[in-house]
Amino acid sequence: MKFTFVPEYIFNNFSEASADFLESIGVRGVILDIDNTLEPYENDLPGEAVIAWLNSLSEKGIKCAFVSNNGKERVELFNKDLNLPAYYKAGKPFKKKLLLAMKDMGTDKENTIAMGDQVFTDVWAAHNAGIRAILVPPINDKKDILTKFKRWLERPVIKKYHKKRGKAN
Repeated sequence: MKFTFVPEYIFNNFSEASADFLESIGVRGVILDIDNTLEPYENDLPGEAVIAWLNSLSEKGIKCAFVSNNGKERVELFNKDLNLPAYYKAGKPFKKKLLLAMKDMGTDKENTIAMGDQVFTDVWAAHNAGIRAILVPPINDKKDILTKFKRWLERPVIKKYHKKRGKAN
């Protein structure tokens, strides 16, 4: 896989990456960011939409794992009823925890995809690990100056994706 910050897919939210779609592109495992990808930072637990989506993936035999840069308490609380492989303080964009997640799921680089809301952590980590990436817009973006700057830096990457792929996936 040639390294690039441009994700292979962009969706409006996590649920648009349906089990049928993922199955159609050969995905057997999904590595998921939590905060602002599946739920806002403020939500300690996964909501009904997240649980229903995860169940739909499981019904198709698609495994999931959480890889988050957030701390142990946050990740363990979010995962307490789901009991999925979960890694905290992952150090994304480094690939180590993504490779561990693939090992835990029993998947490989060809049949695993990662999903997150940030180009310079989630997409970069996926590509560092040699897997495809799905980018979703942040659910509830922070308004601090650093986050605004990061989002500004992401704009040309997203523009390149749309130019390359067109508006539809």
